[in-house]
Amino acid sequence: MSSAFLILEDGSLFEGRAVGAEGYSIGEVVFTTGMTGYVETLTDPSYFGQIVTQTFPLIGNYGVQPEDFESKKSWVRGYIVREMCDKPSNFRCQGSLDSFLREQKIVGICGIDTRALTKKLRAFGVMNGMIVSGKCPEITPELLSEIKSYRITDAVKNVSHEKKPAFLDGQKPADKKVFLLDFGAKANIQRELEKRGCHVTVLPYNTKAEEIISLSPDGLMLSNGPGDPAENVNIIEEIRKICDWNKNLPAGKKHIPIFGICLGHQMLALARGAKTSKLKYGHRGGNHPCKDVKSGRVYITSQNHGYAVENASLPPYAKMSFFNVNDGTVEGLEYTDIPAFSVQFHPEACGGPHDTNFLFDKFISMISGEVGNAIK
Repeated sequence: MSSAFLILEDGSLFEGRAVGAEGYSIGEVVFTTGMTGYVETLTDPSYFGQIVTQTFPLIGNYGVQPEDFESKKSWVRGYIVREMCDKPSNFRCQGSLDSFLREQKIVGICGIDTRALTKKLRAFGVMNGMIVSGKCPEITPELLSEIKSYRITDAVKNVSHEKKPAFLDGQKPADKKVFLLDFGAKANIQRELEKRGCHVTVLPYNTKAEEIISLSPDGLMLSNGPGDPAENVNIIEEIRKICDWNKNLPAGKKHIPIFGICLGHQMLALARGAKTSKLKYGHRGGNHPCKDVKSGRVYITSQNHGYAVENASLPPYAKMSFFNVNDGTVEGLEYTDIPAFSVQFHPEACGGPHDTNFLFDKFISMISGEVGNAIK
């Protein structure tokens, strides 16, 4: 292996060994605490524009399995691990992680102190960085300025379907017609809906509210995705129109229940008048505790986000349903004036725990008219 270097915007330098593609890449350096699920992490569109650091020390030991992909390609800008396994062992393995990174043209680095890097990100917040293979460049003010100036823009536009095909094929006939607005949707969201008898139509991020309403779906799914939720002004406006239609339901029409996950949760909240803000270093991994406000039960959840809905900004008709036990941030909302709810975490949880998988059942029950949504 040749040498590789990670240069952070503050001038910090980490030296290691190159993995994946040769060259260099600049992105937002984040960390995830997941012990498994690196294949899902690498193919999750929510990581668009980011250099992902795995805190678990050994990565790649079970290789790569295409059937576990959350989308058709990887979206990360770079990959950082402590130790890369070059001899994977698993009956489902169809290739090594290093080969996958090369195929996807992802520049990576291994052999650095990921614990020290993670502690730095926790102390100072996420920051931009550059991974470069081969010779270390001179760390000049101009180079640091280039690294620091990097911004993630047009994230949803870049990861969403441009047309209307579903990522998964071979759907069976189903009674429940659900539209999935694709802001960078993980494939397992669709899988979980199909398991529950839904026919899922994946729609591009910029589908108009009027088109959705005219097609009379039984339910609307707002997917996960990357970037700053507040940047998506036009999408938020279309979501607001659908919410207003639900609130002022025309005679003879039926409601369109709404379920939002991660970015979908944030943009639904913005559409209803709340605000979002960037977290210091985000929540990423499969071990985040969230408490159910009504039952008091704590669930372990899978998460991947750098922004959160501000609790103080919630309108009266938005009730917090879950909160993060670690820092108290909003993890779930239910709306008392329309059939809509959302969560910040990932109930489809691949990879991660399946503790909150029941939320898909709740969505199906809302579609079927078996349960309401009001919180008193």
